[in-house]
Amino acid sequence: MNPQLSTQQAQYNVPPSGYGGQNYAPQNAQGQMKQGPPQMPLQYQQNPQQFPNAPTPASPMRQPTVHMQPMQSPVSSQGMVPPSNQQFTTGNQINSNPNALPSQNTNLPHTMRPQPPNVSTMQPNQLQFSQPFNSQTMQQTRQPGVISNNPLTNVGNVQGIAQSQQAPHLGGSMPPHMSQQSSHIMPSQNSLQQQPVSSSLQANQNMSLAGPAMTAPQRMGIPPGGPGGSQYPPGVAPGGSVNEVSAQMASMNLNGPQSFPPQQMGLGGAPMKATNAYPPTMQPGPRYPSVNGGPQPHMNGLPDSSGPGRGNIPPPQLQNRYPAMDNSGIQQNSGYGGSAHPGMPPQLSGGYAPPQPGYPQPSPYPGQQPSYPGQQQPPRRLDPDLMPSPMQVMQDDQKTKSGIFYTNQKGLVPPLVTTDFIVQDQGNASPRFIRATMYNVPINSDMMKQTSVPLGLVISPMAEVLEEEQPPPLVDFGELGPVRCVRCKAYMCPNMQFIDGGRRFHCLLCKASTEVPAEYFQHLDHTGLRVDRFERAELVLGAYDIVATKEYCRDNIPPKPPALIFLIDVSYNNVKSGLVSLLCSQMKSFLQCLPKERGEEKSSLRVGFITYNNSVHFYNLNPNLGQPQMLVVGDTQEMFMPLLDGFLADVEESESLIDTLMAQIPSMFGETRETETILAPAIQAGLEALKASNRAGKLLIFHSSLPIAEAPGKLKNRDDRKLLGTDKEKSVLTPQNTVYNNLGQECVGVGCSVDLFITNNSFIDLPTIGQVARLTGGEVYKYTYFQADLDGERLVTDVQKNIRRLCAFDAIMRVRTSTGIRPTDFYGHFFMSNTTDVELASIDPDKAIALEIKHDDKLAEEEGVYIQTALLYTSLTGQRRIRVLNLALKSCSQMTELYRACELDTIINFLSKQSVYKLLDSTPKAVKESLIIRSAQMLACYRKNCASPTSAGQLILPECMKLLPLYVNCLLKCDAISGGSDMSIDDRWFTMAAVMTMDIPSSLNYFYPRLLSLHDMEDDFPSSIRCSAEKISDNGVYLLENGIYMFLWLGLAVPSQWLMSVFGVENTALVDIETSRLPIIDNPLSQKIRSLISNICSSRHRSMRLTIIRQRDKMEVVMKHFLVEDKGIDGSSSYVDFLCHLHKEIRNLLS
Repeated sequence: MNPQLSTQQAQYNVPPSGYGGQNYAPQNAQGQMKQGPPQMPLQYQQNPQQFPNAPTPASPMRQPTVHMQPMQSPVSSQGMVPPSNQQFTTGNQINSNPNALPSQNTNLPHTMRPQPPNVSTMQPNQLQFSQPFNSQTMQQTRQPGVISNNPLTNVGNVQGIAQSQQAPHLGGSMPPHMSQQSSHIMPSQNSLQQQPVSSSLQANQNMSLAGPAMTAPQRMGIPPGGPGGSQYPPGVAPGGSVNEVSAQMASMNLNGPQSFPPQQMGLGGAPMKATNAYPPTMQPGPRYPSVNGGPQPHMNGLPDSSGPGRGNIPPPQLQNRYPAMDNSGIQQNSGYGGSAHPGMPPQLSGGYAPPQPGYPQPSPYPGQQPSYPGQQQPPRRLDPDLMPSPMQVMQDDQKTKSGIFYTNQKGLVPPLVTTDFIVQDQGNASPRFIRATMYNVPINSDMMKQTSVPLGLVISPMAEVLEEEQPPPLVDFGELGPVRCVRCKAYMCPNMQFIDGGRRFHCLLCKASTEVPAEYFQHLDHTGLRVDRFERAELVLGAYDIVATKEYCRDNIPPKPPALIFLIDVSYNNVKSGLVSLLCSQMKSFLQCLPKERGEEKSSLRVGFITYNNSVHFYNLNPNLGQPQMLVVGDTQEMFMPLLDGFLADVEESESLIDTLMAQIPSMFGETRETETILAPAIQAGLEALKASNRAGKLLIFHSSLPIAEAPGKLKNRDDRKLLGTDKEKSVLTPQNTVYNNLGQECVGVGCSVDLFITNNSFIDLPTIGQVARLTGGEVYKYTYFQADLDGERLVTDVQKNIRRLCAFDAIMRVRTSTGIRPTDFYGHFFMSNTTDVELASIDPDKAIALEIKHDDKLAEEEGVYIQTALLYTSLTGQRRIRVLNLALKSCSQMTELYRACELDTIINFLSKQSVYKLLDSTPKAVKESLIIRSAQMLACYRKNCASPTSAGQLILPECMKLLPLYVNCLLKCDAISGGSDMSIDDRWFTMAAVMTMDIPSSLNYFYPRLLSLHDMEDDFPSSIRCSAEKISDNGVYLLENGIYMFLWLGLAVPSQWLMSVFGVENTALVDIETSRLPIIDNPLSQKIRSLISNICSSRHRSMRLTIIRQRDKMEVVMKHFLVEDKGIDGSSSYVDFLCHLHKEIRNLLS
């Protein structure tokens, strides 16, 4: 059956709702639904697009020139021509030719003719997707059988998107409504062309949506073909004939006029090599196994082929569930992956994976539809390679901002977190410690509301600095104590101005004047600055530590060095899995990792040990004893500390006793059959131990099962994963009782942090027991189905990293701002007993806290904004200190200034934490919808107020936000927000907790995973490629990692020489995929690959298990879930789909 379109098919049935794939379906003249044309395979290129004319900091307003070159457009048998009413713009503008580039499967010739360049101008620092505007919209009708619960309303009303997501244009008859549709895609400041394909051939005529086969792009998760969007009546574009404008639109290129051969071009005009973009078959299976002990991602990957020309084809009644969609470019009102409500991923159009429960599903669309011979509509698609590329953005930033970053300017936007730079602190804190979402703050709240860009900070106060950078120095004011503002209590910093000959200082935060203490007085020079400023770190640096006096200590008593307590669950599960023996055998290596203060020879931390099952066991390690003593507390209702001296030991003094204890514990509990365990009393025991010793500290708890023993904190099994992804999911993602919340608050009160190492084989209720880690600033590690021989190395590495980190204990953080703004909301793992103080039992270098700042008054544009963060904490040596971080931002009255100084990575980190927080109070649908609406408002405000006047059909992106659609789509697809019933409740909460604590580099890597091509790597570290299945070939080897998971994908056609060098086998089928380690083979390639994997793992604060995946294995679907630019197997939108939908939302806002 050949899917073909007649010229009568100018009307489209637009379902207003439905949780589904492509909600576009053509109609014939009688109003019957017809299937759209199939999709052609997408040719792709290995390198991201180049933006050679991207503005640099030295010339932010530079205007590029765009040259366009014609290509003769094929004329259909009915005299129709490709879209004609196209206008060209420049700047960072993206234009998409509907005559899209053919894939290499088509082998169709191209005809090229020269044409004088066409040049125009636009607003600088913006990215445009140009499309004609047509005010005539089509009639919207409701699709039969689609339940109207989807917030992406009116997806079909997408003037000008009709064919953007489809295969290249092939000649043939063209409906009248499509003759006017045009879409030219052009990345920042350059024109990228999509070439027309000869009309002499018809593509994939044997593939229909209702038939037994799917095109390759459909198998890869790309929406099937079929026109959609608003009806465009035929006509001639203003300013030229149809043929003239068609010729203008036919060809655009990166580097000015040049002729292209009949194949898609790579960077610099080089043809790209053909690779097989479509990995072969994978069966989704009922439930894929746990990969990294953490979250188990739902099957959100892409379906692929199971034979020549066909994929895992569902039955016809499922395959035609969603009619075809054909998008004609990034033009007004596009559809979010065909879904009908903003924020919710659409449902899979083919029956590859079960729909997520909890969402009403559209009825299956009726199966076979008649074909119309002789009326075939050539499909078109919008090339994802022409979309803004994160790799290109990172490369451009590396070129322009690498090197030394001086912090002496107010409101200076720092380099991206991916850029290699060295910070020279000259008055503002390093961006490694604190970053703002914007560095130019609007002067009033009205501007903030209009732009919808959040004003927020992401703070990692204990972040590690590079070896080349100076760590924050320690400032000691002696008996005087810290010098502070008399009104707002801000600490002395470079933002204080000395007046009255140095006798007073003026605080720029609250505008008050404070008398300088006599001990701190110093004369001023002729510029009004203190003559000793270069001798005092607090007067010239943005980040420094201050020695706190006893007034800053609990009960005015200086603290003791912190302690580390190991709590080991010795129930049957942990003994059988080998965890108890592993921990005891590795304890010496753990204690060798105890952190040392800078300049100290040994660690000051004390250590203690507790074991528990249905009772709690303390161990006396007093060095005067001949061997350790065990004290058992069986009354778990009222936990107490049975000994005062000897529990917390000095590692060196009690080394022999610790060794003896570690040898005895496995034998003491080796024959246990105890399966019912406690947890809350064990945590209480560690808390009481720290209380008794008057120390802050950390509990490392190794726990395996749901605490069901009769004791405080006993929990019920409420594992109902079907609620995930529904409006009722918060009932299982919130605690089932308050025991662990109260325990967490009590822990914070004494500076006791809790880290959980979970080795569960079944439901353990992390939403409840994890509250202790959340409230104390702790962390959760998860190793589902733990086996010591498989996961032991990973757990040992995690424990060593955890202990080695330089933590701040018993901390309180306060953020002060200049008048006119104030911090309002905080996101992260901590406890707040009031509205201003963030209490953290501990905070380590890998954790970040996000906060939102709002206006409470109008700002003065000339004064700017000043922010000071102060973290009062106990150091590793037991010294009370204050870490001060200062940041000065500009203020502006023009929106253009705001959009020039935004930091997208920080915005995404902030929005991710805010969204996860809202999930516990709202519904997933509402959270996702608000994300999309807010993103659309950001871009619509820029389009309305900052961009030069252009056609209403153009999507214009600010330079600093051109990746916003990509990153927001990644955020919508991530397990923390979209995890459904195909993952466990524990896994879902684990991902939510991970996102809430991630710093900016970690969140960037998590939401947009790093995909590396290993089979052709020339350097020691290969460059990243786009996260899409189209970049994967069956003769390649690829490494994908996101900080939690790591996959090594092997194509079936990998050269035998490569396999012999790395795996010692000649065929991919012979590779052992059960192992998580590469074999040690003595050759350069093997050493290079192993070194690469080792370096990646060491750069992440969680150790990742290497999962080896062969092409066509069932585990392939797990990896494909993380190819975030593609359409997900659960129907979540591809990058291009979401970009189109976002444009639709923008058009709605502007209209």
